[in-house]
Amino acid sequence: MTLYHLILSLVACIVAFVLVRPLLFAGLRIAPAVAQQKIQAGEAVLVDVREPSEWRTGVAGPAVLLPASDLLGERRKWKPFLAANKDKELILYCASGIRSGNAAMILRKEGRKTANLGGLGRWRDLGLPMRKV
Repeated sequence: MTLYHLILSLVACIVAFVLVRPLLFAGLRIAPAVAQQKIQAGEAVLVDVREPSEWRTGVAGPAVLLPASDLLGERRKWKPFLAANKDKELILYCASGIRSGNAAMILRKEGRKTANLGGLGRWRDLGLPMRKV
């Protein structure tokens, strides 16, 4: 193996770790049907962490819309939401599950109970309620 191949392999491993890390360390991965039951029972809140431009394609019916960029930034929208939902499980989703995994990991480190739904497609594919924004 040449030095070039060794470096290329190392870079590939680092990229793979960065992409898979949220899925591995974000805690519980929850099934959409289970998420819906918890939401309907008042035990959990569903949060769409995609950016506002992505919401135009549709969002899960019961979802609260809080972009991941605000969680990582000033938390103008996240602060009041977190204060109002101290005792509830936060079930997060995005387009693919990467951002929601990152957000779940951050919130779990702060002591919140979280679950990663993954991508919105998992919710939509089961025919669960959707809405337009």
